[in-house]
Amino acid sequence: MEVSWEESVTHSINTVYLLFSAYLVFVMQLGFAMLCAGSVRAKNAMNIMLTNVVDAVVGSISYYLFGFAFAFGDSSNPFIGTKFFALKDIPDNTYDYSFFLYQWAFAIAVAGITSGSIAERTQFSTYLVFSFFLTGFVYPIVVHWVWSTNGWLSPSSSESLFGSGAIDFAGSGVVHLVGAVAGFWGSFIEGPRVGRFDAFGRPMPMRGHNATLVVLGTFLLWFGWFGFNPGSFDKILVPYPSTTDQGNWTAIGRTAVTTTLAGSTAGIVTLFGRRLLVGHWDALDCCNGVLCGFVAITSGCSVVEPWAAIVCGFFAAWVLIGLNLLALKLNFDDPLEAVQLHGGCGAWGLIFTGLFAKEEFVVQAYDSGATGVERPYGLFMGGGWGLLGAQVVEVLVIVGWVSVTMGPLFYALHRLNLLRISVEEEVAGLDISRHGGYAYTAHQEERQPQLYADYITLQN
Repeated sequence: MEVSWEESVTHSINTVYLLFSAYLVFVMQLGFAMLCAGSVRAKNAMNIMLTNVVDAVVGSISYYLFGFAFAFGDSSNPFIGTKFFALKDIPDNTYDYSFFLYQWAFAIAVAGITSGSIAERTQFSTYLVFSFFLTGFVYPIVVHWVWSTNGWLSPSSSESLFGSGAIDFAGSGVVHLVGAVAGFWGSFIEGPRVGRFDAFGRPMPMRGHNATLVVLGTFLLWFGWFGFNPGSFDKILVPYPSTTDQGNWTAIGRTAVTTTLAGSTAGIVTLFGRRLLVGHWDALDCCNGVLCGFVAITSGCSVVEPWAAIVCGFFAAWVLIGLNLLALKLNFDDPLEAVQLHGGCGAWGLIFTGLFAKEEFVVQAYDSGATGVERPYGLFMGGGWGLLGAQVVEVLVIVGWVSVTMGPLFYALHRLNLLRISVEEEVAGLDISRHGGYAYTAHQEERQPQLYADYITLQN
């Protein structure tokens, strides 16, 4: 079929925009790597950087072989996509390949969240196993439920739940909550790091070794989030039929603004909140606060007003602070606060969307601004309970699905002695016990006498 010049230009611009967004999301892998490396102790820096690389390379293969088909394969099934190796049947269409790449960048981010929760005490082989399973099967099923047009939770489905479907525009639940629940089970089953809590259950300081890397990672993630959220409008040139000067390009700008405001608000509230609790200004707390705001707004970034994004970030900060205090009370050890940050704030983001989504913006995001369309929207905005109910259902089914899949996987690895390293190896550090040396040459030279002692200990 002959394509007009106008259609060709539109198609080209949409493709370039989607590819650029995919590249931005992929940059977040570097952000994760820097954040993780700075948040762990120096003796485990090599290990955590390698696991971030493994999450990407293993996730690429598993998502190509299985994940994309489960998520978006041709199917009228509301629960799972079909047709393995889905890409082999895609015509020579640049946009379709671009869509795969964009979705792949999301998929490998999920495994990175989980990796942070089990850092500093986990066998390397575990990362290979869970990354493949999480990226190739567990995560794509949730994607199909919420983001496929056939999904039973999808707001684009012809039979959407409660007449609404769950609005999770860029993945507060699909990406962040999935990764966090998986990380919870891994961290819970293997237990806290050696020395994290004393004999009386009191938490002991175990700070990361490099605040510079944490700040660098935070800004890289912030930069990448402009692909994560605004990029989820996967076609930029979509005009709205009821206007002459509006289309997706206007909603994309608003989405970038709501993302920025939520993260900034959460960062400043966390900074001051932690100042009241611990008595000093902490850059690392501020960084995690910024990220928790981004996680929370990711669900509703396209369907809320900028002022509502500030509300989202304000409460996300207190969710993070409260869950961190609860984790210490329960002797739960997550070196990167990933479960609290991505899980707690991801769940809050879904609930927030059910409260503050604006009808006009919902129609823009899911019906291209069509006239005469009525949709459930935020409860506090006068839209009734339909959307909020669907948001709560999404939280519950994600927690349930990931728990019944990843929980048994981590338990099986534990029973097979494939999950946690030995106490001796953990004390010596994963870099020397599993990776042949420390990440920093100066650190290795300073500890050269100790390296020999550690080696003798491991041999005995």
